[in-house]
Amino acid sequence: MGRKKSAEKLKVVAVRVDPAIERRLRLLAEISGRKPSYFLQQLIEGGLGALEEAWLPADVLAQVRAGTVPEPAGAQSGPDLFGDMEQ
Repeated sequence: MGRKKSAEKLKVVAVRVDPAIERRLRLLAEISGRKPSYFLQQLIEGGLGALEEAWLPADVLAQVRAGTVPEPAGAQSGPDLFGDMEQ
């Protein structure tokens, strides 16, 4: 993944994870010499398509695959995209 053009700058997303997962990610990063964000980016890019296929309606999925990602209806800006997802 190369450098992004100014119009394509990467966005920051905050996510809460179990401490054991965070430790595993930190260990992977430390031993590999890469940053944790690299591995998170790889996970997201590798798994997003499967999540979209499972969760998006067919018409929206077709738009995404065509490269026209619709803006989410409840687009909001804030530090936590998913709210408090305690389960």
